[in-house]
Amino acid sequence: MATNEENQNSTNKKTMEQCYENYILVDVGANLTNKKYSRDLESVIQRARDSGVQKIMVTGTSGKSSKEALRLTRIYPGTLYSTAGIHPHDAKSYTDESWNELKLVASNPECVAVGECGLDYNRNFSEPSEQRQVFRKHIELAIEINKPLFVHERDAHEDLLEILDQYKGQLPPVLVHCFTGTAEQALTYLSRGFYIGLTGYLCKDKSDVGVRKLLVDGSIPLDRLLVETDAPFMYPNTRASKLPLHVKDGLTERSLTFLHRYCTFQRNEPCSLPAIVEMIAAFMNKKPEDVALATSFNALKLFGLSQ
Repeated sequence: MATNEENQNSTNKKTMEQCYENYILVDVGANLTNKKYSRDLESVIQRARDSGVQKIMVTGTSGKSSKEALRLTRIYPGTLYSTAGIHPHDAKSYTDESWNELKLVASNPECVAVGECGLDYNRNFSEPSEQRQVFRKHIELAIEINKPLFVHERDAHEDLLEILDQYKGQLPPVLVHCFTGTAEQALTYLSRGFYIGLTGYLCKDKSDVGVRKLLVDGSIPLDRLLVETDAPFMYPNTRASKLPLHVKDGLTERSLTFLHRYCTFQRNEPCSLPAIVEMIAAFMNKKPEDVALATSFNALKLFGLSQ
């Protein structure tokens, strides 16, 4: 029969093994104010922690969701952080009054970035002229309060750069969040010192000139890379037919268990982040531990997240 000491040693060994199994990750973009999480947010956050996601930035995309994101940071201090912004889709709803409220939200220490903001010409839910005007307000606020810019861009690469270039020399750090453009566009962003955020979109990217090329070519340095789930969106479909075999082989059973047990196309969760990191690592021909460490360090440094 095993002694108490032997049992304790066995328990300690298992705990250590779990530490080694787990990556330490930061999800820099999850839409946890989305109504899809209204019933079980506590479980979603616990699953994220269990999978290795230690910190999550909750994205603010309107005045209302930015306030709600800030509220969540107070319920889960040290785990959740927030951003404050108006998504380009909602630029048409801008008012001076709502902007003044947003500025108050953004000034809180738990709010670590200005945005989600930017330009989206893919759907044009708001007129491009309105989008550009509201984007400039975000840039000026980020400069004023010295917080990073959390940028959304879709089919608006040149206009976005043109606006950002007008603030050259004044800009705080810029993250191009949930990047879905071409490798060439990413290189343009990188040449300006911006950071790139990658999601499960990797599984959808079937082009020869997109995100995958960026990773395979080694064009994106690890010190400019951040990872995010964009939950509940951007589900990483690891079963996608166009995903190379060596990338599928790079996925661990542990990461796939979290992904397939808790995440769906209808509702992605932060606990899918380890699988995303493993895919990125396989494309880059690097160890997932190295990608996890680098991206977590970048997030802590860029957004000033407390360790």
